[in-house]
Amino acid sequence: MEHIEYGPLRFLIGKWKSEGFDGENRAPDPDRRVENTKFRQEMTFEPIGDVENHEQLLYALRYSTLAWEEGDDEEPFHEEVGYFIWDKANRQVMKSFIVPRGIAVQAGGEADVNATEFSMKADLGSQTYGLCSNKFLDEEFQTVSYEIKFEFLDEDKFLYDENTRIKIKGQDQIFDHTEKNTLCKVK
Repeated sequence: MEHIEYGPLRFLIGKWKSEGFDGENRAPDPDRRVENTKFRQEMTFEPIGDVENHEQLLYALRYSTLAWEEGDDEEPFHEEVGYFIWDKANRQVMKSFIVPRGIAVQAGGEADVNATEFSMKADLGSQTYGLCSNKFLDEEFQTVSYEIKFEFLDEDKFLYDENTRIKIKGQDQIFDHTEKNTLCKVK
């Protein structure tokens, strides 16, 4: 099997697109209430090989995603860059990424080498799988947790479901900023 060293992440290798504006995004609007938008998305996962941390051996995929809101197909409203990482010895999948709003996330979770479903999570204050934001976001829109689940429907299609829990200044309830989409392999 090709790219077995990447464990369950091998299924992501390639370029992916949503079939249209089928993605769903629930986020705070400019008045800090709820805004629901539809979007289309492109994701790319490129193998970069092994990464050694002394005795630890990891395999990483360089990752990027762009998303466009329905009605505005010119400029993406969201971008992420980072790495998906497999640690076979510890059965860990990781997603390390940054968003150009001033947020860095190191999420992780357990998975088997042939898993077709897995989740990764990060929590504010965690020493291992954690979150870091700029001062404004930490004071006004503090991210308290991040979780994403992947499910491979077949070799050419996967879906993800993501929840970023945010403590918005002046609001008692935690805001669930959710996003989900289904993507198809294009190469």
